[in-house]
Amino acid sequence: MSHDTLEAFKPRHAFFVGIDSDGCVFDTMEIKHKECFIPAFIKDWKLQAISKYARAAWEFVNLYSKWRGVNRFPALTRTLDLLRDWPEPMRRGVRIPSVPTLEAWIHSGQPLGNPALEAKVARAGDPVLQLTLAWSQDVNRRIAEMVEGVPPFPYFRDCAERMSPEADIICVSQTPGEALEREWREHGIAQYAAAIAGQEMGSKKEHLRLAAGGKYENGHILMIGDAPGDLAAARANAALFFPINPGHEEASWQRFYQEGIDRFFGQTFAGPYEAGLIAQFEKLLPETPPWK
Repeated sequence: MSHDTLEAFKPRHAFFVGIDSDGCVFDTMEIKHKECFIPAFIKDWKLQAISKYARAAWEFVNLYSKWRGVNRFPALTRTLDLLRDWPEPMRRGVRIPSVPTLEAWIHSGQPLGNPALEAKVARAGDPVLQLTLAWSQDVNRRIAEMVEGVPPFPYFRDCAERMSPEADIICVSQTPGEALEREWREHGIAQYAAAIAGQEMGSKKEHLRLAAGGKYENGHILMIGDAPGDLAAARANAALFFPINPGHEEASWQRFYQEGIDRFFGQTFAGPYEAGLIAQFEKLLPETPPWK
C-alpha cells in the first residue's frame, strides 16, 4: 500500500482503530533490539571496545525510556548522543562519530525508511549516510533471519475479532512494511487489518492523518500503542489513546478486551477513564538514563 492509497482509504465502518505492531501486538521489541539492532549497531559502528555501554544506551532509548518505539534513525542519533555524553565509555578512547548529514536527512521531512535513504545515498554519496544505510540493511537481514514464531500477545486476537465488525483497523508502525506484512500474515491476523502502514509511508502521525483525518466523527478514532510516540500521534490527530503498558502487555490487552472496547464503542472512553490510563502509562517510561 502506498502513501496515496492510504490517503484514498475509505471508511467501511463508523469507527477507526490504529494499532502499533512491535511491542504492542507482538512481543518482538526485546528480541529485535537485543538480538538484531544492538549486534549490528556495535559491529557496523565499530563500538566493540565499549559494547556494554553501547548496549545499555541502545536499550534505554529503544525499550526503557520515553523514546521507546521511535523510528530507528532518530533512535540511532539519540543513542550516539547518549554515548558521547557518558564519561565512562568516552574514557575508553573510542571515537563516537558526529552525524550532521544523518540529522539533516532525519529533519528533511522525507519518510524515514530505507528506500528514501537509498535514494539520498545515490544522490549524495555521503559516507555517514552510506554507513547508516548499510547498518539499517544489516538490521533488516538479522530480523528476517532471527524473528519468527513470535505470536501476538494473548487477548489481541480476541480484541481484533470483537472490533472488526464495527471498526476499520489499520496497522500503524515504524517497522519496515515488508516485515510487518510477513509477521501479520505468519500469524493469521492480516485479515483484521484494512491496511498495514510501515515506516516507508511516513510517521505514525501521518498514517493517522492520511487514513482517518476528517473521515470519522469526533470520538470515533482510537490509537493503541506501547510508546509515547503512539500517544503523540493520537493527540496530533484528535484521536483517543489506549496504552499497552510495557512489561504489562497481556494485562493491558485483557483490560481493553474486558472494558476498553465497550467504552470506545459506547462513547464513554474519553475523559477520566482515558486520563487514568495515560497517567499510569507515562510513569513507566523515564526521560533520564539510570547511569545519570
